[in-house]
Amino acid sequence: MQEPIPGAAPGSATLAFGPLGHLLFKASKVSAITGGLIFVAIVVMSIISIVGRKLWSAPIPGDVEMLQMAAAFASASFFAYCHLNGGDVKVDFFTAKASPATVHRLEAFGSLLVGVVGALITWRAGVGALSIKAAGETSMILGWPVWIAQILMVPGFLLMALAGFYMVGIHLGLSRVHGGVNSGVKA
Repeated sequence: MQEPIPGAAPGSATLAFGPLGHLLFKASKVSAITGGLIFVAIVVMSIISIVGRKLWSAPIPGDVEMLQMAAAFASASFFAYCHLNGGDVKVDFFTAKASPATVHRLEAFGSLLVGVVGALITWRAGVGALSIKAAGETSMILGWPVWIAQILMVPGFLLMALAGFYMVGIHLGLSRVHGGVNSGVKA
């Protein structure tokens, strides 16, 4: 369920999202659910491997490699959903007495930073995956191509960048609704 955007009127978060925002939100939700299911699979695999190691001296070969590769992909899949829900870590202490318009302008700046960082990570993860592919690097025990695990992170980081840039527009729009730049100033 989508939580309201901080400072927005109750129920206006979904109204603030246009068709593109709803599509981005759905894609981010699917990404987050997929990441969660991968983490569940990692936990199950780890339990089986640990029990197998302790009881029968038969762990799952390459369990740590699989865990590392899957956790990297799964971790990248949550950022966009978190940002679209306003679930980022914030220090509200400094803005507790600020006007809603000021809070939204600060949120827009924070979202811009999320978008820029997401775009940079997307670019570097993609370039890194292609260079690892060209080098032919594989995991030590299983011999799996490492570039596949890295390229799987790219969609999550791309969604993060898109979510950040989209939320810039949402917060700037809400900033104007809540009084704009001259909020509280009388002529």
